Amino acid sequence: MMINPKKLIKMARKWQRVAALRRKRISLPKVDTSAVADKGNFVFYTTDGRRFTFPISYLSNHFFQELLRMSEEEFGLPSDGPITLPCDSIFMEYAMSLIRGCVDRHLLETLLMSVSSSGCSLSHSLHHYGQTSQQIIVCSC
Repeated sequence: MMINPKKLIKMARKWQRVAALRRKRISLPKVDTSAVADKGNFVFYTTDGRRFTFPISYLSNHFFQELLRMSEEEFGLPSDGPITLPCDSIFMEYAMSLIRGCVDRHLLETLLMSVSSSGCSLSHSLHHYGQTSQQIIVCSC
């Protein structure tokens, strides 16, 4: 039994379309929805790899502007990777709690000076002392 040439051409075109669709599906990049920030938020990472999300309005805060400047100096501008700030996650949690609590600007500037002079990793200090007063934490940087 022979297949009609018109039917054969029609089947060949159908298979070409199906193959083209499969190629397109395979080549499309998968989107990781957990990597996308919610609208109005900004994502960055700390030196220990922890992800932080904060409102874009924080970008007007002098403290964050300076951390981003220091990040650019230390790590450069990422072309397609995440922004990494030059501090660890414990330091960042502490700084964000201070900002949310509307503390004195001088305390935040002291934290910035500690980062710029020696880099800042509070994890060892806080583990040893526990989270006590602000004065001990600032001095431990």
